Amino acid sequence: MSGTYPSDDGTTRAALRGIFDAAIDSAAPAPALLGNLPDKPRGRCVVVGAGKASAAMAAALDAAWPDVDVSGIVSTRYGHAVPAGRIRIIEAGHPVPDEASEKAGHQALEAVRGLAPDDLVIALMSGGGSATLALPIEPLSLAEKQDITKQLLASGATIRDMNVVRTHLSQLKGGKLAAAARPARVFTLLISDVPGDNPASIASGPTLPCDSTSAEALEFIDRIGIRIPNAVRDALRAPGSTAPPAGDIRYKIIASAASALEAAATTAQELGFTPVVLGDCIEGESRELGRVMAATAKSIASQGTPASPPAILLSGGETTVTIGAEGAGRGGRNTEFLLALALALDGDSRIWALAGDSDGIDGTEDAAGAVISPDILTRARNAGIDARDALLRHDSYSLFAATGDLVKTGPTLTNVNDIRIVMVKT
Repeated sequence: MSGTYPSDDGTTRAALRGIFDAAIDSAAPAPALLGNLPDKPRGRCVVVGAGKASAAMAAALDAAWPDVDVSGIVSTRYGHAVPAGRIRIIEAGHPVPDEASEKAGHQALEAVRGLAPDDLVIALMSGGGSATLALPIEPLSLAEKQDITKQLLASGATIRDMNVVRTHLSQLKGGKLAAAARPARVFTLLISDVPGDNPASIASGPTLPCDSTSAEALEFIDRIGIRIPNAVRDALRAPGSTAPPAGDIRYKIIASAASALEAAATTAQELGFTPVVLGDCIEGESRELGRVMAATAKSIASQGTPASPPAILLSGGETTVTIGAEGAGRGGRNTEFLLALALALDGDSRIWALAGDSDGIDGTEDAAGAVISPDILTRARNAGIDARDALLRHDSYSLFAATGDLVKTGPTLTNVNDIRIVMVKT
């Protein structure tokens, strides 16, 4: 066993943060993009993109190709913009699209029109792109699409199911932006935030063939009770409402949760732990996963299965938080997972954890996630907070803010979804 095993609270927290940072650093957009660029075009290069990593990707591309006629438009979340030279950056709403998202949609569509066969469209897509690049189908208004998005976010739907709906309510998603670019070549570079890395689901696939139907979207809408205008329902039922794009369309996933977990595992091993990667596409309710992960960690601590301590359990993917009619306090997927984990562990002195969103924002909050230590429930009580009540009210952020355990990175300019690290000490 190599490395320095953390022996006190300070070094334990530093070890958890070091593993988390290694995962994020492995998904940095610039180095990932530079190693995967296509051949330069004979004609123009038009860049379109959307998502939390798209501006950083665009900046790297602009710098790498000074001798190519590069232009374009990329939309990212507010606070995630960086200068990208000849490529214009628009900041827009997330997770709910806004007027800037719609403006970006119009400009992206205009950017790819009128191209020639020697031209190349490079699409830079990452998590968050479904919201930051939005152009609703007719007769759906932006306000109506915002309402549908809010219903989806509160429903506990998986990211795949949400993106199926968003795809068929869009004039761009599901390959429609690529279809508008014909006869130019289209090459898409993707940073994946979706479990299983389905390229058509990343940012709802504006430049990739659609893998779902409008009938599937409507079935899901009805199954979970999403309210939509009757005119939109008629549009989803219309023949030919989904047309897969044609032409020369290629893609490459340049960073993902799997590669991030691999980097985290390497760092954990260097610190003296046995890493156990449980998977990069874990879904389900955040609080339920917290209980399951607690049982797994206790099994390692007490029985040495599936690994002997000291060990690190690593997992990625995107869980859900289903909000009831009573509403919710403040919190995201990762802090809710951690609070449920802490309650299930009930102060087990051998187990610590950190969980956070790799983009630096857990839900809509200003923290990536949080850390739990064996005394977290005691410290919460001392702060006047009932942990079980906080979990019931989906108010995990407030608890971790009061105890001083939030992890704040600021925007990381990448997004490979959630990184969960559970440490089992001897």
